Amino acid sequence: MTNHPDFWVRDAAARDRALARLESYVRQETPTGDRDELVSFVEKLAARYRELGASVTLHHVDGGAHLVADLAGRGAAADTPPILLIGHSDTVWARGTLADEVPWTTDGTRITGPGVYDMKSGLVVIEEALELLRSSGADHRPVRIIVTADEEIGSPSSAELLRSTAVGCSAAIGFESPHPNGDLKCGRLGSTRLKLTVTGVPAHAALDPDKGVSATEEILDQLLAVRAIAARATERAATREDTTVLYNLGSIEAPGLANVVSDGASAVLGFRFSDPEIESEVLGEIEALQVIRPGATLEVTRLSYRPAWKARAADKELAGLIARCAAEAPISGGAAEGERGATAAGLPVGCAPAAGAADTNLLGSSDIAVVDGFGPRGGGAHARSEHIIIDSLWERIPLLAEVLAN
Repeated sequence: MTNHPDFWVRDAAARDRALARLESYVRQETPTGDRDELVSFVEKLAARYRELGASVTLHHVDGGAHLVADLAGRGAAADTPPILLIGHSDTVWARGTLADEVPWTTDGTRITGPGVYDMKSGLVVIEEALELLRSSGADHRPVRIIVTADEEIGSPSSAELLRSTAVGCSAAIGFESPHPNGDLKCGRLGSTRLKLTVTGVPAHAALDPDKGVSATEEILDQLLAVRAIAARATERAATREDTTVLYNLGSIEAPGLANVVSDGASAVLGFRFSDPEIESEVLGEIEALQVIRPGATLEVTRLSYRPAWKARAADKELAGLIARCAAEAPISGGAAEGERGATAAGLPVGCAPAAGAADTNLLGSSDIAVVDGFGPRGGGAHARSEHIIIDSLWERIPLLAEVLAN
C-alpha cells in the first residue's frame, strides 16, 4: 500500500454538504420510466462530476438518460486502467411517495426516504470520495462512472452500454447496499423474467367447440411443463454445493367468457439461478417448448435477463484488497483519531454472495474483477422502512477514496 493523505471526513462542513446532497437527491423522485425526472436528475449528477474534473456523456433513451463519466488519474497511477464505479438513478417508488408513504426523515442516526438506500446514498459516496481525492491532491487511479436509468426493471436499455463501458477497466465496484454487517457482495443470483404468450382459435364453446383451440388450456399445460423443468433443475442443484434454483409464477392472464373457446392467454415467470450452467439449461428448455394443441402458437419472450454471477477468484481478491484498505484506514463512527483496524462495524471486511440481482451481474462473466455492496448500510430496500445508517456514509466515503488511491 502507498502512503497517502488521511481521507477521513472530519470536517463538519463536508458532512453537512454530503447530507444536503443526499437530501436533494432523495427529494427528487425518480421512478423508473419517468423520463423528465430521470433526465433532470442525471443532469444534476453530470454537473457535479464536471465540477470534480470529469468528462461526462449522457446517453438518452426513451425512459431517461444513462451517464458515463471519466476522471483522469493523478501521479504514479495516472496511466493505469480505470476502475469502474456502477450506480443507478431510478427507484421503485412512484412520484408522490415522498409526501406520504416514505417521507424524508432524519433523527441523527438514520435517514429514511424513497431511494435513500437503493441507491442514492451510494451515488453520494462516489461524489464525496472524488471530492476527497481532489481536495487532498492525492495520487489516484483513473475512474470511470456509469449511472443507469433502468436498473430496477432489469436494465433493458443500459445492459450493452454497461458492458461496453467496462471494456478496458481493471475492476468494477457496484454501489448497491452491502450485507447487513457491511460485507461486500461477491456473486449474485441470476434473474430472468419470461413471458409465455399463447394464441388460440376462438369458437362457440357449445355450438362449435371442435373449431376452437383453447389458449387457456394450452397455457396451463405449458405451465405444467415449466414446473417440471424447474423441478428437475432444483433436483440437479441439490447435488451441487451452494447452488440455488428459484421459480415463481408471477401472473396469468386469460381473459374470456365461459361460452367462448379462448383465443389468448399469457403468463409471466420469474427464475433465479446461482449456477450459470443450470441457468443456461433451464432457459434453453423453456425457450424450446412446443405447443401441444395443433392450431395454437406459443411465444417465449425474455422480459429481462441478468445472468448468474458466481464469484471468481479475481472477485474475492478484489474484495480482499478493499479489506486491506479498510485495515489501514482510520476507523469511523467515533473511534479515536488514527485508530486503525479492519473489523470496525460497517467496513467491508468480507464478501459473500447475494440473492438479489443487479447491474453487476452483467459483468460477472467478464474479464475484470467485480464486487458490489459498496453503498452505505441500512435496510428496507423497496419497502416503506427504507433507510440508511448515517455513520455508514462516513465509513464508505473515505474507504472508497482509499481504494482509488491504492
